[in-house]
Formats: sequence, structure tokens, C-alpha cells
Amino acid sequence: MRKSKLFKRAAWIVCSGILLLVLSGISCGAYCFFSPNFMPEKTAYVYIYPDKDYEDLCRQLEDSAGCSDIRTFRQAARLLKYPGKMNTGRYAVTRGMSNYELLKSLRRGYQAPVRITFNNIRMKQDLADRLSQQLMIESHELMKLMNDSDYCRSMGFTPPTIKAMFIPNTYEVYWNISAEKLMQRMKREYDAFWTDARRNKAARISLSPLEVAVLASIVEEESAMTDEYPTIAGLYLNRLYKGIYLQADPTVKYALGDFTIQRVLNRHKTIDSPYNTYMYGGLPPAPLRIPSIQGLDAVLNYKKHHYLYMCAKEDFSGRHNFASTLTEHNQNARRYQEELNRRGIY
Repeated sequence: MRKSKLFKRAAWIVCSGILLLVLSGISCGAYCFFSPNFMPEKTAYVYIYPDKDYEDLCRQLEDSAGCSDIRTFRQAARLLKYPGKMNTGRYAVTRGMSNYELLKSLRRGYQAPVRITFNNIRMKQDLADRLSQQLMIESHELMKLMNDSDYCRSMGFTPPTIKAMFIPNTYEVYWNISAEKLMQRMKREYDAFWTDARRNKAARISLSPLEVAVLASIVEEESAMTDEYPTIAGLYLNRLYKGIYLQADPTVKYALGDFTIQRVLNRHKTIDSPYNTYMYGGLPPAPLRIPSIQGLDAVLNYKKHHYLYMCAKEDFSGRHNFASTLTEHNQNARRYQEELNRRGIY
């Protein structure tokens, strides 16, 4: 009888111990999973690259996401078998987030979108570089598509004109978007920009959307003063309608591939290029740059006047003198050239 009581007591102690261990394990597990473990001052972002380096992710969590205890994150990740289920992307880490909350986002690929911007861009390589700086895409991936004639044709463009498809704005995309999906997104944005109203305005001035982009690119290269855009657009439209060569200095710089030229000379104007509007009539075959929305709308809503000539003001303010006659233009040009000479700009 005594032995039976001792056995029951021992069994109770063992069971109690096991129960305590189980409860302790549950408590530790709950703490590991659900307690706040990330305390960044503001929302932080971690990036998982194609190599899916788990150790790099842990370093990011410690270095920039305010991780209080990386050991508990590792424990929770191991229990959820996360290291084998990594998804590329950009993920938000908010203040007070638990290991479970973060791992749920990481495992399921719940990314935080990134806002991309691009403006003031001339060349395709510059565009590819700018986008690759903001996304997981490599610049060569975009360049391959933008230089592929068949692919550009499927979008309604050619390799030289594909720049016109990119409408400078701020867009939300996922950081790990592929090059092809980004191009498709830009085509949708292009189609959305060219509404029936804008297309009708372009038709009324006898230009296609691409030609509007080409003219807008010249306008923007001519002046940094946005309030001059509609006037400059009207000037070049006047020349186009009268069959006068545009004789736009930016087209010569583009043909030469040198935008640092401060003074376009007669020797520069002899370059044989379809972009040289001193040698060839009409518009160049493709935009000189990616025009802004403001530049595109300046062409569509150009200012009506009789100007045929323009020349930079001699005060170097960045503004221009406009003229309707060659005599008046020559007077403006002489004052500007004299100031160039005085400043030693050749």
C-alpha cells in the first residue's frame, strides 16, 4: 500500500514536470512567434535577391530593420521551414512586427510595392540604368528588349522610337518585376496617357503621337523654362506648316552625340544624319529624349503666334528672344553671338 502511494506520488511529480516543460515550450514558442521583435524607427525594407541568401536577409534585419533578437527569428524561421521557401522581393518591416507576421509576408511573397520615377533622360541606356537602380532588373535585360526590333514592333515602336513609350511619372510596381512585365506596364501607361482627347488634339495639328513626342523632345532640349514650351512648340509647328527646315540646334548635338556643345557652329551643321534638321526637312525620326508630360501637352496645346525664329537671350538667363522676321532674328542672334565672344565661348 505504501509502495503504491509512493509510485503514484512519483508519477504525479513526473507528469507535473512534463506538463511544466510542455507549457514552458509552448510559452517559449509563443514568445518566439508572436512577441514584437522588430522596432525600426520608421518602416524599414529588406530585399531578397535572386540568390536568396538567407544569411544576407538576417544581416539586413539586424542592420536596418531594428531586430531585437535575431535568434528568435532564426528559431521561428526554422520551425516554419522558411529558408527553403524564400521569395525574391522588397518587404516592409514595421515597428512592433512579430517574427510570425514578418515570416508570413516573406513566405507568401507579400511584397511592399516600390515607387519608380524617371525623368530628364536622353538615351535608352540612361533609362535602363535609372530603372535598374530602383528595381531588381539588370539594365542589360531592359536594353535587350529595347534593342530587339521584333519586340519593339510588337509594342508598336522601333528600337530608336521605343523611348516615346515611356511617359515620365511616378509608378508603383513590385521591386522584382521582370523586364518584360515592366515594358508591358509602360505600354499600358502609354495607352492610358494617349486618351481620345489627346489623340484628337494631335490629329488636329497633323501629328501622330510619336511625332508629338519627337517635337516635344526638341522643345525641351531648347529651353529649361517650362513657360516657354508652348511658344517654342508653336514656332516649330509654324516652320513645319510652311515647309521650312526646323534648324534646331539640339538636333545637331544629338546627331553628333555631344550635348556639351555650347555653341553650334557651321562645321557642326554639316553632319549627315537624319537627326540634323539643318540638313533634312521635317521632324527627326525619333525623340532626342524622353519628353515630359508637360512637354507633350505643350505641343498639343501650343501657343498660336507668327514666330519663325528663336535665339537665346544675351543675358544668359536661359530665356529666348522670338522673332517673326529674319531681319529681327539676325539682330537678336548678333547680340547673343557678341556676348558669346565676350565670354570666350567658342
